[in-house]
Amino acid sequence: MYKYSNHYRTEVLEEIKEKRELMISCANQLGFTNEKTIQYSQELDELINEYQRLFKHSPRENEEVKFAFKQMIMVWPKAFLEL
Repeated sequence: MYKYSNHYRTEVLEEIKEKRELMISCANQLGFTNEKTIQYSQELDELINEYQRLFKHSPRENEEVKFAFKQMIMVWPKAFLEL
């Protein structure tokens, strides 16, 4: 099996983080059902799926993505309270 470098893993995680931040910002400014927010959400899904496909056999068991989801869960409820 081809192994991807830690550098590539870090790049993909940074893309996930940036897309998540864009999506949250867009949702806060334009709304959760805005077309742009949905587009960012779908792009984030694609990045996460790519990460999981590439690194699913990693000994770290995708801990970085799990951490990103925990952070997202903490941010979304705050956004709902501001509505």
